[in-house]
Amino acid sequence: MSRLTDEHIQELLATRTGWTRKDVKWLIKKYRFPQFMKGIEFVQQTAMIAEALNHHPMITIEYKVVTLSVTTWSEGGITQLDIELIDRCDRLFGSMCGAD
Repeated sequence: MSRLTDEHIQELLATRTGWTRKDVKWLIKKYRFPQFMKGIEFVQQTAMIAEALNHHPMITIEYKVVTLSVTTWSEGGITQLDIELIDRCDRLFGSMCGAD
């Protein structure tokens, strides 16, 4: 799987709420939850998605905020696999909290 071009990444991010790009190779988003345990549930389900894709994000938990940081290490940047992962995580969040 090859890295996506800068232009393609910009187009994709324009249609996804809350995702930012950092240091060229990272996609990052902070998800805010109404309760701490809702964030923990999100992390558990995100782990299951990551296992199914065999593609694992960095996850940080700060009380009711969960931050996902995504990259494809083997390609040194962002690939379609990262986009698949962030889309699934956004759908999960929407199903849990009624938002993206």
